[in-house]
Amino acid sequence: MTWLVFLASAAVLVFAATKLAESGDAIAARTGLSQMFVGTLLLAAATSLPEFLTTINSLSQGVPDMAAGNLLGSSMFNMFLLGVLDLLGRQARILRRVATRHALSAGLAIALTTLVVFFILAGIDIHIGWVGLDSLLVVALYIAGVWLIRSNNPVPSEPPTEPELEGVPSLPRALISFALATGAMLLVTPWLVRSGREIAEITGLGAGFIGTALLAIVTSLPEVATSIAAVRLGAYDLAVGNLFGSNAFNMFALGLADVFYTQGRFLGAIAPEFALVGLLGLLLTSLGLIGNLTRLERRLLFVEVDALAIILLYFAGMWFLFSRGIG
Repeated sequence: MTWLVFLASAAVLVFAATKLAESGDAIAARTGLSQMFVGTLLLAAATSLPEFLTTINSLSQGVPDMAAGNLLGSSMFNMFLLGVLDLLGRQARILRRVATRHALSAGLAIALTTLVVFFILAGIDIHIGWVGLDSLLVVALYIAGVWLIRSNNPVPSEPPTEPELEGVPSLPRALISFALATGAMLLVTPWLVRSGREIAEITGLGAGFIGTALLAIVTSLPEVATSIAAVRLGAYDLAVGNLFGSNAFNMFALGLADVFYTQGRFLGAIAPEFALVGLLGLLLTSLGLIGNLTRLERRLLFVEVDALAIILLYFAGMWFLFSRGIG
């Protein structure tokens, strides 16, 4: 029964995420906003809601390490997915097709992850109310980064003409579709997470590693489905922006989760060993940034080197975390 619930909820999640990508592409076309901006902010926040909900649920059950492992592990998996998508682009690599402006969202994700890792290790026990100052700084940096990305992606002065929008759903229809798809993900995520956790418990893995590996992958299914759907639509900036933006949002969610954690500093409650997960996510995001900035083809036979490096590092990192008994 557990496996049936898991597969059924995963199927609903994938369908909803596909509609999310289609409506996000339509919103970008109808508003004149770039696919990069819509993917980095709107789509990334929507597809990262399962991770945030899982984190809040983990905190309510008194498992802060699972909450941290879920978000930090999700950032690792997002970059693994970026490597897979780039590797599968046989005719032209995705990271070469998209705008180099993605360096800004990737840089924001790197800065936020660095700050989170620093605060996990530093132990700066300063509070404002019950919320740690470190968490507030992470939230403030994300908001500042969003403003910076928005400032670098102004709306064109001339809106797209109707012939250019032929076949594109109207803006109200796209917004309603986006909201319904987001709502469906919110409804199905608790079932997916609950069944995923039951499956993980059957295997006998620890709570922290469950968050880093299984729950991170399960709650990243919206990013998987949305990015694949965006690539199939040819919306490459939407796909890459979604993955880099999700990594930034994950760190924002870690900071915001402190509001729901009333037992002290949330980042201080996370085991220091989870800094390793954050550092691996940081390294993988940096490789993705390098792949975006470098416009040259770098192939080993028919395999793209930077995409292969991301994929191999992800598997090596997961093996390392498992062998170290993280969580």
